[in-house]
Amino acid sequence: MDVADAGERIRPILDDVRAEGAEAVLRWSEQLDGVRPPSLRVPVAMLHEQSEALDPAVRAALLESIDRARRVHADQRRLDVTTVVVPGGTVTERWLPVDRVGLYVPGGRAVYPSSVIMNVVPAQAAGVASLAVVSPPQRDFGGWPHPTILAACALLGVEEVYAVGGAQAVAMLAYGVDLPDGGRCEPVDLVTGPGNIYVTAAKRALQGVIGIDSEAGPTEVMILADDTADPGHVAADLISQAEHDVLAAAVLVTDDPELADAVDAQVTAQLSTTKHVDRIREALAGTQSAIVLVDDLEAGLRVVDAYAAEHLEIQTRDARDWAMRVRNAGAIFVGPYAPVSLGDYAAGSNHVLPTAGSARHSSGLSVQSFLRGIHIVEYDEPALRDVAPHVLALSEAEDLPAHGQAVRVRFEDEG
Repeated sequence: MDVADAGERIRPILDDVRAEGAEAVLRWSEQLDGVRPPSLRVPVAMLHEQSEALDPAVRAALLESIDRARRVHADQRRLDVTTVVVPGGTVTERWLPVDRVGLYVPGGRAVYPSSVIMNVVPAQAAGVASLAVVSPPQRDFGGWPHPTILAACALLGVEEVYAVGGAQAVAMLAYGVDLPDGGRCEPVDLVTGPGNIYVTAAKRALQGVIGIDSEAGPTEVMILADDTADPGHVAADLISQAEHDVLAAAVLVTDDPELADAVDAQVTAQLSTTKHVDRIREALAGTQSAIVLVDDLEAGLRVVDAYAAEHLEIQTRDARDWAMRVRNAGAIFVGPYAPVSLGDYAAGSNHVLPTAGSARHSSGLSVQSFLRGIHIVEYDEPALRDVAPHVLALSEAEDLPAHGQAVRVRFEDEG
């Protein structure tokens, strides 16, 4: 199924939420998720209860992940810059955060408290004043989102959390709804975060009503490796990505046939001890996954740039040199001790990344995703007078004489 097909399926959901508000959100949640949440908004007390109930090791891991992500994202904040074009004429680029954002945290086959961190931290670093997190209700948890997701929100200081997922969640964020038990989910300006194809279709359909970060597709990893790579490491990294979804793509590109055979054998061996073996086996057997043999690493680099992977690992001699030559990738993991799973949780980088080749033109989620650049133009009278002939010439060339007159009128009294 492609996004356009999914778009037809979710159109009634979007229309219902726009017309009926919260009741449509709850009805579609019950129909699609098999559970009706006790309320749309999760009580703040429940967030803190789940935080207190966290396993100490998980709490420590989440806090470490938050700390590392905050350190990296703090350095991404852009500064206002004023350019003196001419004496008396300046242009200032001012960076302002979006006023309100909705952050989508997926649920389903896996639990993603890490996605809470990856969405919330850059938004907070950008200075976004109002954050709302949405995550699907879970039948196993009484219709609330997964407890670890709620705990992660509490650790980050986010108190506006909703038990809703899918297209209905995106519609709720876009249109805003009055809540049955009082209060309101105000509409947002921007929605970020990965989700399934229906979430992607809703983001596409509502773009314009809201801004979006990207249209996330199935996750993918590509590994560029030579004969120095450890086949056990490579196999483990392919398996770890295939663990996400039966549509996940895991691709090895190598110029060494012996490594290709060894990785193939290691995949078979490691699968025997892997938990989600059926899901992984289906992903690795799909047409989206492969071992690609190339003549040399130069050819491999061309494959890498053509594919534009969400996650790219470089496991070669002089790995950093090869990494710096890559043009297209969401994130690059260099050397044998930087697996993608490090980036998923604790590298400090962001794991919300472009998929399906969109790394050729798009970036992963960052502080910049939540900022808008506004140009502030300041010219005094001498500076405008000096450039006026050029403005007049260009307005005549474009047959827009009123543009020129808007400048000329300021100096007509001078004769």
